[in-house]
Amino acid sequence: FNADESINYPVLEQLIEYLIANKIAGLVPGGTTGEVYAFTEAERLDIFKFTKEKVNGRVTLIAGTNSGATRDVVRYSQIAEGMGYDALMVAVPPYSRPNQRELLAHYEAVAKAVKIPIVLYNFPWRAGTEVSYEVMDGLTKYDHIIGIKEASGDMSRVYEMHLRYGDRYQMICGSDDQALDYFLWGTTSWIGGAASCAPLEHHNVLEAALANDFVTARKHMDKLLPLLRNMESGGYTQKVKVGCELRGIPVGNPRQPLLPLSAEDRAEFERIFKTI
Repeated sequence: FNADESINYPVLEQLIEYLIANKIAGLVPGGTTGEVYAFTEAERLDIFKFTKEKVNGRVTLIAGTNSGATRDVVRYSQIAEGMGYDALMVAVPPYSRPNQRELLAHYEAVAKAVKIPIVLYNFPWRAGTEVSYEVMDGLTKYDHIIGIKEASGDMSRVYEMHLRYGDRYQMICGSDDQALDYFLWGTTSWIGGAASCAPLEHHNVLEAALANDFVTARKHMDKLLPLLRNMESGGYTQKVKVGCELRGIPVGNPRQPLLPLSAEDRAEFERIFKTI
């Protein structure tokens, strides 16, 4: 953002180019770390369009289409599909805390409205509601619901998903500080907000894991883990922004209600960031 909280498109383009140059496999405009909850509808759709044009097929594009009302999620999803996005990421609607019957109906409405692949997003700490096995069971008939970004922090769900569904759903790491554990259990992808400021470091962990070289993967994770633990301790979005700034990409402050880090928190984050 610019100082007046307007979107800084030249810097967004700089960030896109930096991430692609540093071996990320895809982008998820409309995600939480991108502060989509603080966007107007026009801003969200402009960012979808801008990102699609700048990427121009070089990496996978997944549109974050979450919103508070099912009809809005459907509309954003259909627009993203029309723009040529590769897939969608759909989290639990915020604040309303739907029960599992309601959540299943919500996801079914989205699935019936589009044909491109859909990734679910389970982050109960933020949403207040978990994507249960009841919901996952009910969605198996939709072949284009292909996986779930699991950010619950509960490793038992990773094991249970594998036992219950086998290869039916792709498990995607969403708990950054547990990434190596995910990869040991067969996870092959990682959607991590911290990769916005440390893309190559994330790539190195995953690349080694995919090659079944877990000694090297652990070596890379050992170096990255203090940063991830610091970020997960609070101020995640602000810390991603500071990390981008330290990499020469002046992404600005978050939109309120989030405020910049305190001087003390920033100093500690910078100290850790410089060790990676």
